[in-house]
Amino acid sequence: MSVVFLLTGLALVFILAFLASYNRKGIKYKAIAVMIVIQLVLSFVLLNTRIGVAIIRSISKAFDQLMKIGISGVDFVFGGLENKGVSTFFLDVLLPIIFISVLIGILNYFKILPLIIKYVGLLLSKVNGMGKLENYIAVSSAFLGQSEVFLTTKEQLPHVSKRRLYTLCTSAMSAVSIAIVGAYMTMIPPKYVVTAIVLNILSALIIANIINPYDLKEEEDLLIVDHDKKKPSFFQMISESIMDGFKVAVIVGAMLIGFIALINLINYLFDFIFGISFQNLLGYVFAPIAFLMGIPWAEAVKAGSVMATKLVTNEFVAMGDLGKMAHSLSEKTLAITSVFLVSFANFGSIGIITGSVKALSENQGDIVAKFGLKLLYGSTLASILSATIAGLFF
Repeated sequence: MSVVFLLTGLALVFILAFLASYNRKGIKYKAIAVMIVIQLVLSFVLLNTRIGVAIIRSISKAFDQLMKIGISGVDFVFGGLENKGVSTFFLDVLLPIIFISVLIGILNYFKILPLIIKYVGLLLSKVNGMGKLENYIAVSSAFLGQSEVFLTTKEQLPHVSKRRLYTLCTSAMSAVSIAIVGAYMTMIPPKYVVTAIVLNILSALIIANIINPYDLKEEEDLLIVDHDKKKPSFFQMISESIMDGFKVAVIVGAMLIGFIALINLINYLFDFIFGISFQNLLGYVFAPIAFLMGIPWAEAVKAGSVMATKLVTNEFVAMGDLGKMAHSLSEKTLAITSVFLVSFANFGSIGIITGSVKALSENQGDIVAKFGLKLLYGSTLASILSATIAGLFF
């Protein structure tokens, strides 16, 4: 049955993307097939082999240790605010992001992370035949997140075409920032986080290839990367990374406060007026999609509710909801839903990406704003594709 649902999920994604395609005759089916095969192989290795399990276990342990080290700094400053034996989300999950941000800053400063990103992207471009810039953005988004990624190509960004801009932004919205991966791993099983990050790189390119196919001239296929043109001192970089991490932690915390309270209010009003909560209603709407992805029908409404919550709020709110019902879900449902949640594909990200691009090029930012909803549509399909692929192995 898993193979059947793989086919129904792939058909769902392809049909929905095909209907929104700018150029149906230009779709590169061979490149799409190659990337899907790579996804299947990577998923199998990560989820069903000793090597893959060992890799995920090592990554999980590394992030767990980093989170503990980060918490040691939090405890020094805020330890007296916490009751003994009680975990506080802001202190134990969000504030350690500051320490992870510092580590990323160090890896960037010594050109380690940029080097990895650049050559993995170039290798991927040889495999799928897409542009160097498109593959670079797809890979770097998985490490840097949807805002920071455009800073590294700020010299080239104002000159890319509208079509290429859509592909770049789809990759950015389909990714997550490595700075908050540790926080995700405290909320859902780490193996699903790692698998989603890897699959989303290719899923975004696959969806963009269907919705937004185009050919590049040889002179257009350039990669101009600008990493810290005016390099700050080491300790200035540390200070800036600390502040960047703190901003992320506070912003995520503020969004959670606002979104969770808003969802509770909407649920209350819907329950009072219609006798059903807003999230349950969304669950029924998303249930057919969840079912076609491979989730058993008996659990499709619950899973659909979580998926819809992520779309209208953010992944942290949805992960919190998933955690509350995880004990009542099968492993397959938990795997598919978890992989779906690991991306920035939500309504709020339209504004974030538009603002990030506009800060570097006002004209390009205006273009992104015009295709904002189609961008969310594409990145959501990328999440569905990743989750469907992962579901085959459960």
